[in-house]
Amino acid sequence: MNPVGMLVNILVSAIIIFAVAFLLPGFQVQSFWTAITVALVLGVLNALVKPMLSILTLPVTILTLGLFSLVNSAIILLFTALIVPGFEISPIWMALPAAILIAVFSAIASRLK
Repeated sequence: MNPVGMLVNILVSAIIIFAVAFLLPGFQVQSFWTAITVALVLGVLNALVKPMLSILTLPVTILTLGLFSLVNSAIILLFTALIVPGFEISPIWMALPAAILIAVFSAIASRLK
């Protein structure tokens, strides 16, 4: 992927994260720069940690017909909240609806490209 495409993806992800922060009360992002940082860290964690997590939870994912992958996404969001200052998810269960909204908005954004 070219650098401009990566920059656009990061900015779209940051806008989605910022929008989810307005929609969900327990999902807090301090500023748009924090949302950009969250998008970057989330991208790195999705590339490095999520494949390992998916392999470890494969039996449960198969039993739930793939729905457990949303829990994996919520876990990655919680890891991101631990790493990035100014990004908070509380209560902890708020990560699941946030992961669902981020997935839906990301799917819509990818269709609009």
